[in-house]
Amino acid sequence: MRDWSPGCDASGTRSLQRALRARWRTASLAAGWPFPGDWEVPAVDAVCAAVVAEADLRDPLAELGAARAESGVELAGTLQDLAALHAVTESGGDGLVSADPDAVPTSLLRITALGWADVVSGLSAGREVEDPLTGMNTAGYLRTRLHEIYRAASAGGFRAGDEYALLTVTLGVSSGGYPRMVAMVLIADALRTVFDAGETVALLRAATAGVLTRRTPNLEARCVQARWMIENRLAADPALRDCGRVRISEQPLPADHAQACELLAAL
Repeated sequence: MRDWSPGCDASGTRSLQRALRARWRTASLAAGWPFPGDWEVPAVDAVCAAVVAEADLRDPLAELGAARAESGVELAGTLQDLAALHAVTESGGDGLVSADPDAVPTSLLRITALGWADVVSGLSAGREVEDPLTGMNTAGYLRTRLHEIYRAASAGGFRAGDEYALLTVTLGVSSGGYPRMVAMVLIADALRTVFDAGETVALLRAATAGVLTRRTPNLEARCVQARWMIENRLAADPALRDCGRVRISEQPLPADHAQACELLAAL
């Protein structure tokens, strides 16, 4: 990051820190930061102080990632905020800047993401039914829901597959890591938007989601809507255009719950 005039006295250093913080906040809000009132946390001041002093950024950035996670900010938003800081420091704060996460050095992204992940991992211990990154349910929760459905089918005298459908949404990624994670976050949001009437949306694999839904007359139309929404969201981000095609397909539910669990394991 850019040299912010080392060698100033204490008053000058504080002035530089305040100026950096103000420019960083402005750039972050312009980049889409959704919580203006929650942006300023103590970790922000620690990062600004380290940047101005040209000190090691590892601890301050890890603290920033942790603070964002504790505030409920998703990883994509946290890294976008980091990109705003990087853009401001690289430009020296002059004129408009563009917050581009791809322009941030990988080491800074990694430190911030690990700080965020440490907090989320701790929080997830008490909510094992939800994937902390995407917000989708876990495969274990989906197995539980399937067990309930098969019990209801047995009691009601109908086949589970006649009333319910299991959809899989697979991202044909050509590369993993950050692009795949962001793509799955966008896919999760799109699926929850389309299937918002009590369906179970779960993460089955790193690049595969599942939707357990009732068979309704408009099921095919909802699948088309989900595909359209996902493809448009991925296409809007240049960093995700190499993630490959998205495939939505239906997996016929087998005769009993044990076979359904085997199906999930085999997907």
